[in-house]
Amino acid sequence: MMTKYKRILLKLSGESLMGTQQHGIDHERLNDYAEEIAALANAGVQVGIVIGGGNIFRGLSGAAKGFDRVKGDQMGMLATVINSLALNSALKNYGIVSRVMTSIRMEPIGEYYSKEKAVEALNRGEVVIISGGTGNPYFTTDTASALRGIETEADVMLKGTRVDGIYTADPEKDPTATKFDTISFDEIYKRNLRIMDLTATTMCKENNLPVFVFNMDQKGNLLKVMAGDNIGTYVHR
Repeated sequence: MMTKYKRILLKLSGESLMGTQQHGIDHERLNDYAEEIAALANAGVQVGIVIGGGNIFRGLSGAAKGFDRVKGDQMGMLATVINSLALNSALKNYGIVSRVMTSIRMEPIGEYYSKEKAVEALNRGEVVIISGGTGNPYFTTDTASALRGIETEADVMLKGTRVDGIYTADPEKDPTATKFDTISFDEIYKRNLRIMDLTATTMCKENNLPVFVFNMDQKGNLLKVMAGDNIGTYVHR
């Protein structure tokens, strides 16, 4: 299998892990993800992963219901650890060597994250799942993905979502919205397109980490993206 990128940072949506459920982890969706990631790892691609936690708890929505914002964000960080452990277990069922690293100390649940250890593991062919967000409140898992992608010197950040790219407007609300095949970070700012929060977008732009947005909920799309198929939107500096 020929792949377009050698080392990637894959950002997965916590909400997508719900599959057809209203909450929690859909095991069929989890196994679909694991199967595709395993195929990449077996093809020699170095894979770092950051998963959101919105299928379990979202800090912002918790704050809206009266939770202290910092405590709510910390709960959201723990939700990402639960999802990371689930994916780690699913990958092992496919014979893939993978490890969970956490941005907050919580051995023996996961190894405390450092760039050096993560890169060493990637170079050995291990899948590295980096959980706990940035370890700080007020930052999203999009920002954590940008940070970890930059730190691990990934070739690209692949942002798996439930839509097949970036549009001029929300395609679920505006039927006239048209999709971009490629777009610059500057154009995203100008059009006020919120594909990620502004912190994550700025970090990717300033550190020249391109982002590819695609529909991860469609089985097989991750492998198509890696093969160079034009099925999403490429964001560049």
